[in-house]
Amino acid sequence: LINKNIENNNITYNEKFNLRKYNHVIKQNSYRLLKLVNNLVDITRIDAGYYNIKMSNYNIVEIIEDITMSITQYAQQRGIKLIFDTEEEDIIIGCDPEKIERIILNLLSNAIKYTDPGGEIKVSITNNEEKVFVSVKDNGVGISERSINKIFERFAQDSSSFSRRCEGSGIGLSLVKSLVEMHGGNITVKSKVNEGSEFKFELLNMKVIDDKNIRNIGEM
Repeated sequence: LINKNIENNNITYNEKFNLRKYNHVIKQNSYRLLKLVNNLVDITRIDAGYYNIKMSNYNIVEIIEDITMSITQYAQQRGIKLIFDTEEEDIIIGCDPEKIERIILNLLSNAIKYTDPGGEIKVSITNNEEKVFVSVKDNGVGISERSINKIFERFAQDSSSFSRRCEGSGIGLSLVKSLVEMHGGNITVKSKVNEGSEFKFELLNMKVIDDKNIRNIGEM
């Protein structure tokens, strides 16, 4: 509402004061708070056993590509190149598209946060008859060796100086792990300080038997 009134010249302010800039900061931090609250709510629901996934047959390639492309402009504004690559255009599997979106957005958010301007993030999809493999790889600051074994633990954070610049809640990756496992898959990470990180998760290459419809993203 404030932005709209600025555009319509309904709000007057000193031109020396960059109101748009500070309003943008408010917006970004509001999104950060919303993401934190959603993660906390979801983690609590998982612990209580009230968190369910709704499995239907979807094109997993389309889901992940759309999510990745939706934040391409944001990555570019940060001076980061975002690449999407896949061996197959259509891989139909049983999944919950909303939960897949949460997984990818959390992984991409981390990658962007810890990648410097001029860096690169690559999202790639491969598959075989049994599994679908999704990789989110960056050439950012990396994760320290002492922290990588507990990276998926709840509230765990890399205490090194490299990652201290972007403190987080430490629950995003724990949520990602839970969501991947609820799909019958697992997630791993490889990383080296100053060289980057690669998070790779796998999903079962299986369709939902009692769901004969293949849905597109617009039908979610």
